[in-house]
Amino acid sequence: MELTKLGNQDAEADGVLERIEVDTSYGSSALTVELYCTEFTCRCPVTKQPDWADLRIKYQAKNYVVESKSIKLYLETYRDVGIFHEHLAQKILKDLVTVIAPLWCEVEAIFNTRGGIAITATASWVAVEG
Repeated sequence: MELTKLGNQDAEADGVLERIEVDTSYGSSALTVELYCTEFTCRCPVTKQPDWADLRIKYQAKNYVVESKSIKLYLETYRDVGIFHEHLAQKILKDLVTVIAPLWCEVEAIFNTRGGIAITATASWVAVEG
C-alpha cells in the first residue's frame, strides 16, 4: 500500500485508512499501539445535533500499524455523519481490522453528557488463529 497522505499538505479527509509495515528489526515480539482523539465529533442520526467524544483505540499489531495522518483524516469524515454512539465504535473497529489485521483491537468511544446521559461504547475484536 502506497502512502498518499503523509507529507501531503493537500491531503483531504476521505475516509481511507492507510497502513505501514511493522519494523521487526528492533526485535520486539509484541507491539501494542494506543491512539487517543480528544476532539472527535459526529452527529445524532435523528436530531442532527453534534456529539463530542474522546476516542481510545488500542491494538496489538501483527504485520501492520495504521498510519497516523490517515486515521486523523478518517476521523474527520465523521463530523457531519449521523451515527449512533454504539454503531460508531463498531464501524471504526471494523474499518481498522479490515486494513491492519491486528492480533486484537479495541475501540472505546467516550461521549460527553447530553440530555443528562453520558454514553461509553466499546467494541473489541480478537483474531482467530488457525
